[in-house]
Amino acid sequence: MHIKQIIIHGFKSYKEQTIIDPFSPRHNVVVGRNGSGKSNFFAAIRFVLSDAYTNMGKEERQALLHEGTGPQAITAYVEIIFDNSDNRFPTGKDEVVLKRSIGLKKDEYTLDGKSATKADVMNLLESAGFSRSNPYYIVPQGRITALTNAKDHERLQLLKEVAGTRVYEQRRQESMKIIEETDSKRSKIEELLRYIDERLNELEQEKEELRHFQDMDRERRCLEYAIFHREQSDILHQLAEMNELREKGVHGSNQQNIEFNDYELAISNIESEITEISEKVDLLKVEKRELDEDIQEQIKAHAQIELAIKDIVDTSRQNVETRKKREIELRNVEADISRKETGLMEIIPKYEQEVAEEISLKERLEDSEMQRQTLYAKQGRSSQFRTREQRDAWLRQEIREIDKTKSTQSLQVVELESQINELSENIERVTGEIHDTRNKLEQRKINIEEMNNEYNEMKSQRDKLTEQRKELWKEDAQLETKLVNARDQWKNNERTLAGSMDKKTNNGLNAVRRIAEQFRIRGVYGPLYELFECSDTTMWTAVEVTAGQSLFHVVVDTDDTASRVLDVLNREQNGRVTFMPLNRLRTRRFEYPQADNVQPMIDVVKFDKTYTKAVEQVFGRTIICDNLEIASQLSKDHDLNGITLDGDRVERKGALTGGYHDVRRRRLEAATNLKKWRKEHSDLDQRANAVKSEIAHILYVSKNEFFFKFIYILFFNFSLSFYF
Repeated sequence: MHIKQIIIHGFKSYKEQTIIDPFSPRHNVVVGRNGSGKSNFFAAIRFVLSDAYTNMGKEERQALLHEGTGPQAITAYVEIIFDNSDNRFPTGKDEVVLKRSIGLKKDEYTLDGKSATKADVMNLLESAGFSRSNPYYIVPQGRITALTNAKDHERLQLLKEVAGTRVYEQRRQESMKIIEETDSKRSKIEELLRYIDERLNELEQEKEELRHFQDMDRERRCLEYAIFHREQSDILHQLAEMNELREKGVHGSNQQNIEFNDYELAISNIESEITEISEKVDLLKVEKRELDEDIQEQIKAHAQIELAIKDIVDTSRQNVETRKKREIELRNVEADISRKETGLMEIIPKYEQEVAEEISLKERLEDSEMQRQTLYAKQGRSSQFRTREQRDAWLRQEIREIDKTKSTQSLQVVELESQINELSENIERVTGEIHDTRNKLEQRKINIEEMNNEYNEMKSQRDKLTEQRKELWKEDAQLETKLVNARDQWKNNERTLAGSMDKKTNNGLNAVRRIAEQFRIRGVYGPLYELFECSDTTMWTAVEVTAGQSLFHVVVDTDDTASRVLDVLNREQNGRVTFMPLNRLRTRRFEYPQADNVQPMIDVVKFDKTYTKAVEQVFGRTIICDNLEIASQLSKDHDLNGITLDGDRVERKGALTGGYHDVRRRRLEAATNLKKWRKEHSDLDQRANAVKSEIAHILYVSKNEFFFKFIYILFFNFSLSFYF
């Protein structure tokens, strides 16, 4: 037997889970620098195997938990796995897993994955040789040094402990102590016997006194009985008179209860009318606010139109005055132009004659200038060259330069002609492009006219959508008001129904609904009061009394569904609820009496066929009768439960129950109103969402389609202006 593996988590310096393996079956040495955790590792082994860590206080437990940076550990455990191949532990397994967990409020052992007591663990360790009477199987730090420095008598005590003789001395001391205690108890017993003898003598005397007292007490009780009998007769006589008075006042009390119920019904009707009127007032307020906004918008639009008309009138007046001024200026300019043209016609012939003379004079001047330059050149050359050869050489040089210049000019002429041809081609191409562009512009004008028409249509469509959106906004505001009212009524009835049951049942019903939605558990139909309806309000008291707490029982399809929900509910510890699995309900058909003043309760309530078993389980054995006498007779004859409209009930075994029922706190009324307002709130919410979606769709269509059409038209207008 030896240690195979040690697992430490949260113990002292070991924050995270630390697994130490493998261990040798012979010798193992743990080395490391200071602070590496050697002492804590040894303490972890002692924590499990020895009894050094017993009877610890809160501070000592806290010291064993890891206290490093980050969140503090709240639990720690050390697990030691032994190799039991030699069957040192009498468990019959090759491995023994011993684990000890500790927290601020817990200290528990686990043996092979199962919870075990400390005594069981210590007995198992002693069977393997870990004896508490010989605690030297673990030698802590400093023990060897203390043994070497021990005195002779201390070493003798140590040898006795190792040899096991100290156990006998301890047993001898325990035996002596037991003998002393026995002697002490014997002396006390003797004293007690003496006291008992004395007490017996006293009791004999008291017995005589008691016999005399009983004789006197018997006489006293006889006298008291006579007095009580006389008083009882007087009280019975008074009680008979009071019963007569009570019977006389019963009729008046019943009449007062009927009037009270009528008044309560009238008050409830008035309250419902007040609620409807308040809702109408809220709707009218919303409509008035919207009409005020429309009036303000109309006033703004009217003011803008008046300003625009005024601007147009002022502009028209200014245009008329400006036109008159421009006409006068035009007439003056035309007269001035005619005068200038008359003078110009007289001047033009003279100007043309002078221009012709100027051209002829320029030509003569150029000829004279060329002759003059030629003469100057000849005059200069005659003085420039000394011999004929120099003159000929210079002329030849000039001729070469002239030829070179001529060839260069010829090339330039060719290049210019090619450029002229290219320009002619470009002119023809540009002319064609201009023609095409003009055609495109004409087509674009046509398209723009079409787009303008479409733009106007889009504006009219946008106006229609705006009006439709306003109507939808108005409906949305009205729906919001109705939603708030429906939500308030829903919550009020929900609070009323919750107040008629205990808190745990209410929490349980809410938890069941949430669990079914969260874990998507099918087959949870809900509490019984949601699964049936009773349209006749006069039957509500009888139906409510018959159902009792069964109104809040949850109906499910199978017991497996109930188990799944109940597991989560018990794990969360959130309330209490009773389930009615349909597959476990066993009902039978009853033979109801056929009479005018009798009605089976199963015929009063309306329900879906799916919940037939649950409804028959609660209401199938009950009949509604006009009075208690009929109910008593029919319940005995047909083995049924009878109940009146006031809630007085006769059980089939003869028990009578009844009394006053406050009609203002009827569970069935609250449940019916709750279902009604919950459905109305759901319908209003769906309609409100549909209206909001339609408003969003209208906004999207009116913004996007109109925006793109508008950009498209602007693009055509910009293109047209660019080409022009």
